[in-house]
Amino acid sequence: MKLVDLTLTEFAQVLGSDKPAPGGGSAAALSAVNGISLTKMVCKLTIGKKKYEKHQDLMKELHQEASRLQKSLLDAVDKDTEAFNLVSAVFALPKETDDDKLKRRDAMQKALKEATKSPFAMMQEIFEALEITKKAVGNSNRNAASDLGVAALALKAALQGAWLNVLINIAGIKDEVFVREYRHNGQELLERGCQLADAIYSDVLKSL
Repeated sequence: MKLVDLTLTEFAQVLGSDKPAPGGGSAAALSAVNGISLTKMVCKLTIGKKKYEKHQDLMKELHQEASRLQKSLLDAVDKDTEAFNLVSAVFALPKETDDDKLKRRDAMQKALKEATKSPFAMMQEIFEALEITKKAVGNSNRNAASDLGVAALALKAALQGAWLNVLINIAGIKDEVFVREYRHNGQELLERGCQLADAIYSDVLKSL
């Protein structure tokens, strides 16, 4: 069964168990889902309201984009755990001969790269979610302004969490070109995303 098919209680129980997965990556993805879902809700609460008639086209566009990201980030909850399981599976490979050891090392490098790509892709989508949330601020239902602030906080936490998962995986990767690329691009996404989240939160505070 997929993690996203569990109840909240079941997910919390498995997350808090001694199982190594799901872990921080899946938790970060779920935080991102909560964030973009709040933004989607605010868009929905604005669409069709006469008071915000001039923002209808924008809100419909943002709602559509938020819906797309909501689905993708829900998928990321399971994808991150699946990527971790690839790494765990390597430990079960034989290591008796030199050939076994070589194959094991190669398999581990491949698995670590996949486990890096998963949270990095999540970071890219979280940044998109923050951009959508920023566009909604000041153009959406004012009664739900605080929800956009919470969305920004949830997305920022998710972004930082995904970055930690990128870092822990690239630490074991020998491919220096791959490591440099993901470290550089990830750091850039982190800095820009955190600045954007902070700006959203500040704008929401000022509006309350």
